[in-house]
Amino acid sequence: MKSGTGPVWDQHSIKAELHRRGMTLTALAESVGMTQNSFSHVWKRTHRRAEAAIADFLQVPVEQLFPDRYPITKARIFDSKKYGRAEGQKAASASDRAAA
Repeated sequence: MKSGTGPVWDQHSIKAELHRRGMTLTALAESVGMTQNSFSHVWKRTHRRAEAAIADFLQVPVEQLFPDRYPITKARIFDSKKYGRAEGQKAASASDRAAA
């Protein structure tokens, strides 16, 4: 769970820490008035309330537990500075040219 740059949290380390503290996802869901199903999907899909409940119980910022989901961004525009230029749809890719 710990590395040279600080704690690294993944699904298994989060569940292990919950169990070390005597808590299960089911019990945590019941304690905050949510269904267990909400918590079981938190590993694959964003569920803000479930993520916040886990973070509150572990007393760890939610940004540390789920760093790929936070901070929350509303922008849906492709960021070419971050991801590079997108190839246009009309531009023939190398594999298309080779097939022709």
